[in-house]
Amino acid sequence: MQLVATLFWILQQILSLYMWCFVISAVLSWLVAFNVINSNNRFIYTVGDVLYRLTEPLLRPIRNILPNFGGIDFSPLIAIFGIILIKDGVLRQLFVWIAA
Repeated sequence: MQLVATLFWILQQILSLYMWCFVISAVLSWLVAFNVINSNNRFIYTVGDVLYRLTEPLLRPIRNILPNFGGIDFSPLIAIFGIILIKDGVLRQLFVWIAA
């Protein structure tokens, strides 16, 4: 039982980190768009590239489903809500079901 609890905890932490990747990616894209930080800086470019490669596989299918809202991209918000649903809803219920 302890092993199952540890595995669920690790999975929840991974999902939380992935959720933070979406938040940081969105904030970084705003900072680059408003010229607060320079994307020609090698460190900023590397961080942005890593975040893009981590988040884009989940955002692309969401963008294909959502209608066009002009210049506003709601796909990170949908992805974050989905991760919260999986983390706090499905995983928690699955753990309770397995623990019973």
